[in-house]
Formats: sequence, C-alpha cells, structure tokens
Amino acid sequence: MHQRTDRAVRGEPVTAPLLNAIPRQSRPDGAAPPPPPPARRARRWLRLLPTPTGTPFTFGYLLVLVATSLFMEYADPGTVAAVLRESSTDVAHLGETPLLVLVASALWVVGGLTSSYVFLFALVLTALERRIGGWRTAAVFVLGHVVATLATEIPVGLSVVAGHLPESSLHRLDYGISFGLMASVGALTGLLTPLPRVLALGGVGVMLTRDLFELSDPLTNWGHPLALLLGVACWPLLRRAGAVRGAMARGVVPSPRAPGDTRPADTAGS
Repeated sequence: MHQRTDRAVRGEPVTAPLLNAIPRQSRPDGAAPPPPPPARRARRWLRLLPTPTGTPFTFGYLLVLVATSLFMEYADPGTVAAVLRESSTDVAHLGETPLLVLVASALWVVGGLTSSYVFLFALVLTALERRIGGWRTAAVFVLGHVVATLATEIPVGLSVVAGHLPESSLHRLDYGISFGLMASVGALTGLLTPLPRVLALGGVGVMLTRDLFELSDPLTNWGHPLALLLGVACWPLLRRAGAVRGAMARGVVPSPRAPGDTRPADTAGS
C-alpha cells in the first residue's frame, strides 16, 4: 500500500494489469478508434454496384438491359414497336410461343434507361447475388417473372372464353422486368435485419397498395404483390443458402449435423 502511494507521489505511472485486460480500458487516453481508411470506405460503396467477377449474373443481365434500352431509344420506332409486340406475354403469344415470349419479355425495361426500374434492378439484384450467389438469384427472378405472368394472364384467357372479356383482351402489350424485380425485393428483405426488413416491406407495401387502389394497369398492379409474396416465400431456403455462403467466405465449413450449424466440422475420427 505504501509502495503504491510513494510511486504516485513521485509521479511514476501506476499500472493496473487487471484493468488493462478489459477491452474498454485498453486505450487509457479515451480516444475513439481511428476511422477506416478512405480506400476501405470506397470499397464498401463499390460493393453496391454489380461487377463481372463479384455479381456476374446481375452484371451481364444489366448489360443486356442497357443494350435493349438503347435499341428502344435510337432504333426505328416502327421496328421497336414490332419487336415489343412479338415479345409481349399476352394470352395470344403465351398460347403460341410461351417459352420464347417469357424470355423475350424479360429483356426490356418499360421506360428505358430513364426508368427507376434500372436503378432498383442494379441495387437489389447486386445485394441479393452477393448474399446467395448468381444461380439462386436468377432462380428467384425467373420464379417471380414466370409465375406472376402466368397467374395474371391465364385468368384473362379464361374470362375471354367465358365471355366476360372481349377477344381484344388476348392481345395486349406486356413486357418488362418488374415481376422478377419484385420477387427479388421480397427475397432480399428476408436476408436483412429486422428493422431494415420492416422498413423495406412497409415502403414497398404502401406503394403496391396505392397502385391497387388506382388500378391503372390491373394485371401489373395485381402481379406485383404476387411476385413480392413469391420472393418472401423463398426466405427459408435463401437464409440457409446465405448462411452457408457466408460461412464458406469466412473459411468455416458448415457442419452436416444441423442445418444452421456453421461451426468447423470435426474431421477427426470418433
């Protein structure tokens, strides 16, 4: 006790090994940790954008959409109109060439490069692909595009057969990426933490509800919430895939003993 008092009087530093072992006490000056270097912050922002190596599906698909949008902007208007008609997923084309129009209709963006769909496509699919990989992202997009298209067009055909709608309803211009995009939004929210998930779903839900009240394009207005729900239905599978992909990125081998166990697998003999 006298030794510590004498050292303090002489101005010598008093050490406290136990306190130094506590992480909060490791910086006696109380200074905050240094901010990350600018290069690291730049890399974090760049991860929001698609790249050919990090997100090949989103990057390649986005290039196709840019090319078709430029074609819509600068090609002969009559040629553009004819190509869009042949790419439409209306009942008439679905009955004749279903696979062709389901693929072709997803190569165009309504509104071209100035549409907000282009920005949302790049942002949402990049985030989704970085979490679950390209093949699963493509599967979610195709699921929303195909199922929502068929679920909205088949009732039109049945209504025409029953005489509730005119035959002209079989021929309409229907193309775009919005169904696949909405399914991707629904899938991505399942990989977020609770607060961002609630905010994202709430914002999208308000927008879709408003569209349903306006009902300016009934098939599209009903197809969007359906596609969103399809993405939400994928949450269990995608969360498992995201956990496995994240564990592999950290160098951890998921254990086969439990679906959510990402501890290193015991390779030693029992």
